Amino acid sequence: MSTTGTEPSSTLLAGCLAGDEACIEALVRQFEDGVFRLALSVLGDSVEAREIAQETFIAALRSLRSYRNQTSFKAWLFTIALNLSRSRLRKHRSLDRLKQTLTSLLRMDAQRPLPEEIVIQNEKERFIWQAVSAMDDKHRIPLVLRYYNDLSVAEIAEMLSVNEGTIHSRLHTARERLRVELRKLAGE
Repeated sequence: MSTTGTEPSSTLLAGCLAGDEACIEALVRQFEDGVFRLALSVLGDSVEAREIAQETFIAALRSLRSYRNQTSFKAWLFTIALNLSRSRLRKHRSLDRLKQTLTSLLRMDAQRPLPEEIVIQNEKERFIWQAVSAMDDKHRIPLVLRYYNDLSVAEIAEMLSVNEGTIHSRLHTARERLRVELRKLAGE
């Protein structure tokens, strides 16, 4: 019942299929932070992200028999989370809430900075978020998945049902647009 690495063991998955509560708990523990961060980065609301995370695991466990080892489990699970998040987002889309989420994500790993550093960091985050929010979904979603959720290009391509080359192209375009927008916002 190992939970190391990014893929669950076949023993763990078999236990989940058999309804073993310890295996299910181990699987959830292994992926809950990533699923939550993904939902949070799309929805911008921690309460809704927790709900989506729960719905993701329920849906994944219900359809676990249909999971094929052709794809990484993480990508399969994140695809479920992304689809549920997008569905929820369509019901009530709010870029301001997403801005708050991304700002929170940027602060999660930070140490206690000095007040001056907080002001500078907030300004930087505001500039970055303005540039990211100016992008269309086609470019913003791969950017968020790659850089805020640490998914590989292959996983993103799988999740969005497009070729890896398309993801590389969209990420390149998104980075270039981000660079241009940040220069504009910085007054260069």
